[in-house]
Amino acid sequence: MAARRRRLFALLVVVAVLAYASDQVSKIIALDRLGDGESRSVIGDAIRLKLIGNPGAALSLGAGNTWVMTVIAVVVLIAIAFVAKDLGSRAWALALGALLGSAVGNLTDRFIRPPGGGQGHVVDFIDYNGWFIGNVADIWIVTAAILIVLLALRGIGVDGRRDQGTRRRDA
Repeated sequence: MAARRRRLFALLVVVAVLAYASDQVSKIIALDRLGDGESRSVIGDAIRLKLIGNPGAALSLGAGNTWVMTVIAVVVLIAIAFVAKDLGSRAWALALGALLGSAVGNLTDRFIRPPGGGQGHVVDFIDYNGWFIGNVADIWIVTAAILIVLLALRGIGVDGRRDQGTRRRDA
């Protein structure tokens, strides 16, 4: 069992590194290529590339409380580390790895992007039909969230066990 948990933890780490790297590399490219402020069409008006610095969370929520976003990201990292010790499911390793890498990616922005010190603005550049602008980390976060919801609906715990639920007995 210990060997399986080590393999699952390694999978979590690999996915986290992929999520983090794809997020950070895409942000470097976006900063380099989209710095002129111009919007570029990818799929008509449905998907455009437009560079912004987001002080908040998704949909720019909490823009006035950037430090809160930093605290939330740190809490997510601690929660993932705590939950990961019980890994027994490949799907949970994938979901937690995606969440970990993307949280670290956005947290990196909070510390290295102006104004820095945990209050930096996250680099966003994928404009979804004018509804909101996100980044690659957001794609990983949404993917992780969908997978977590599916696992919860199927009753599969982090340890890989299926929740049998309680059975009622008719009197």
